[in-house]
Amino acid sequence: MLLADFGTSYCKLLDTEQDAEPRIIPARELPRDFQADIGTGHNAKRRSKATVNELTALARGGRQLINEPDFTLLDCGSRDIKFVHFKDGEMADMGWNAECGASMGFTIELLAQYYRLDYAAVPVPESGFSVTCGVLGLSSIFDAVAAGSSELEAAAKFVRGIARNAFRFAGSPERLHLSGGLCSNPLFTACFPCEIVPLGRFVLLEGLK
Repeated sequence: MLLADFGTSYCKLLDTEQDAEPRIIPARELPRDFQADIGTGHNAKRRSKATVNELTALARGGRQLINEPDFTLLDCGSRDIKFVHFKDGEMADMGWNAECGASMGFTIELLAQYYRLDYAAVPVPESGFSVTCGVLGLSSIFDAVAAGSSELEAAAKFVRGIARNAFRFAGSPERLHLSGGLCSNPLFTACFPCEIVPLGRFVLLEGLK
């Protein structure tokens, strides 16, 4: 069975009969006639025989991967953020923010390419911008650079602001499980004011399984 998490920037695929590990393909490289048996995420309805809501896939994947009765799991995608909160082994709260989380992951990746940044070498700033949207937050970077800040410093403050906004959206927990491509961004994960447990990019695929 072919499972697919159709992200805006990247598609995560798993053929349960052939693949030992999930595969990642840039969304723009996916064949136009590609069809999954079960899909979730952006374009899932158009490219899948059956679909599962992203929050449902996230919750099921979290329950499978996290051996705790109480936890909060935050998924940071290219264009939105969403979380599920479990209490005593049951779903207690959830949220999906496509407005204040707009293009968050995409913008962070775009900044690295534009300014040629290595986020592993960027120190965590002591303060950050008040950022609630990836696209609109770009103006904070340009304003800071125009005022004399370095591009590296301005980008770091932007990433810190994005992380803090996501933290508050998830309910400001003391311990936060993180899903998505930003799990591998050391600056982003270090900017959270809580313990971070990164789960990687395939939590929703685990939920589809």
